[in-house]
Amino acid sequence: MVRRSPACPACAAPWALWYSRGVSCGGELCLVSAASTAQDDRRPTSPFPDGWYFVASRHALCEQTLIERKWLGQEIVAWCDDAGSVCVADAYCPHLGSHLGPETGGKVRNGRLVCPFHGFEYDATGQCVATPNAPAPRNAKLKLFETQVINGLVFAWWSSVGQPPYFRLPLDRRDEDGWTAVGLRTFRLTSHPEHTAENSVDLAHFSYIHGYFDVHQHGSVTVDGAHLRSAFGFKRARPVLGGRLLFDVSVVTDVYGMGYSAVDITEHTIPFKSRFWVLATPLDGTYMDLLLANQTQETDRVRRAIVGLGFLPKRIRAKLMNYILLEGQVKDVEQDVPIWNRRVFRPRPVLNSKDGKIMLFRRYCSQFYPENQNTGGQPRRMLASL
Repeated sequence: MVRRSPACPACAAPWALWYSRGVSCGGELCLVSAASTAQDDRRPTSPFPDGWYFVASRHALCEQTLIERKWLGQEIVAWCDDAGSVCVADAYCPHLGSHLGPETGGKVRNGRLVCPFHGFEYDATGQCVATPNAPAPRNAKLKLFETQVINGLVFAWWSSVGQPPYFRLPLDRRDEDGWTAVGLRTFRLTSHPEHTAENSVDLAHFSYIHGYFDVHQHGSVTVDGAHLRSAFGFKRARPVLGGRLLFDVSVVTDVYGMGYSAVDITEHTIPFKSRFWVLATPLDGTYMDLLLANQTQETDRVRRAIVGLGFLPKRIRAKLMNYILLEGQVKDVEQDVPIWNRRVFRPRPVLNSKDGKIMLFRRYCSQFYPENQNTGGQPRRMLASL
């Protein structure tokens, strides 16, 4: 399910210009605000910051066998071999340049990717292992992207300067028994992942846009290298059967780069726990996909029989609750989308005391841009607690 947001057909500016120079895209002609750039000395110019970005779900790979997509300015393909190993690779054959995706006729046979042009076969290491009419050339090898799989979601590493991964996503070793399957929803945006990830520390917008109240930080926002953690609580009233019911929620958000945010949610009045992922993937310098993923823990007992669906068996209750939560998150994001799509970057924003740790977040993000790496080609390690 992809929800597409309108883009400006007149805007031909590359994302680097749009993002660094304050271009406002509103469905009409794009205007550059010189004043917005003159006052600033930090201009992230890359539409594709370093990091781990979502490619596909393992379920989709199993169903479709071979997936092709646009991903961080690249054409890529993804598949699984017969042993279940995931491969994400450049979509063009090193032989004579054919696209390897299913729309061109590429296919997976016996766990190998088969080129539609001359039948060269590639295993999950990217190596050509067979051709129809001659020994496989030893130097025929696909360009691979390193992968991680977390809760059935496949991520691949991107670096615009070809660096190997300098951080890892957290391996989720928690027992998956008693949790629902992961539900997914996708939005198509004209935005940048720094904008969407910034919501994790922008506490003021939760009240003003989404109607939360008593929004308050729990402890400090901490940064340790590529890991940012922000914990906060809030209350929310929902209309139910002609009345209004109060929900009391605690949230812990773990951010790893701009493509991966994992949110642990605890609702205290029902109660229940859920996990929520916000996964931003730039596509081509103009568009970005935002994937919402959610799963909910089964609970043996609930205190609020109607609102907590206590009249249902726990497994069915958790599945229905997961659907309700995901649709609620979709509505929240639908409120954010028009702002994200027309927002310009203010590197030195004028803030008030209730805005949250915006500038800490901006410093955190700076390490993922190539221009902010040290002379040895490594990111500057950040360690902070504010």
